[in-house]
Amino acid sequence: MSDDPTHVQEFFGARAAGWDARFPDDGPAYAAAVAELGLPRGGAVLDAGCGTGRALPPLRAAVGPTGTVIGADLTPEMLDEAVRAGRDGSATLLLTDVARLPLRDGALDAVFGAGLISHLADPAENLRELARVVRHGGRLALFHPIGRAALAARHGRRITDDDLRAEPHLRPLLSASGWQMVSYVDEDDRYLVLAVRQDQ
Repeated sequence: MSDDPTHVQEFFGARAAGWDARFPDDGPAYAAAVAELGLPRGGAVLDAGCGTGRALPPLRAAVGPTGTVIGADLTPEMLDEAVRAGRDGSATLLLTDVARLPLRDGALDAVFGAGLISHLADPAENLRELARVVRHGGRLALFHPIGRAALAARHGRRITDDDLRAEPHLRPLLSASGWQMVSYVDEDDRYLVLAVRQDQ
C-alpha cells in the first residue's frame, strides 16, 4: 500500500466500518503493549494513527482519570468508528496528520503507534515530529499485534531485505530522528519496539 496520505485515507476509509470485526482478538495484545510502555499515572500520551481506537481504553487505564489521552488519525471514517465503539470516552480525538501535530513541544510523556511506521509518508521527518511533542526521556512504542513474518504471510508476501520495520533499518532511523531504541521484539504473536526520546 502507498504511504501517500491521500491513499492512506482512501485505503482505511473504505475499510473502517469492518475494521474491528476483522481483528476481534487483538485486545489483549494492545493492553500488553500499553503496559510495556510504562506510562506514569496522570501522564499524557498520544495514540498516533489511532484508527478505531483499540489502544485508547488501555491507554486511559494506564494514565488514570487525571491523565491525558489523545487519539490522532488522518482518516475521518476511522475516528467515526472509534466514536461508535464508545472509545471517545477514553480520549480526545483529533483528525490530523501525525506529520503536523497541533501539540506544543514536549507536551507528552509518550507516543503509542500501532501499525504506524509502514504508513508514514516520510518516516524520518514524521518520527522527528513525534519526538518534538514528547519530553526528554519520554517513550515511543511502535506496535503490531502480529510479527513481521506473520503479517507478510497474511498478505501473501515474504519479508524483504528493505523492510523498514527490521531492526537494522529501524534502529538508525530512530536514532537520527531523536529516539534511542531500547527494546526490539519481533515474534509471530507481536511486534513491539520501545524507544526513548533523546536530545539531538
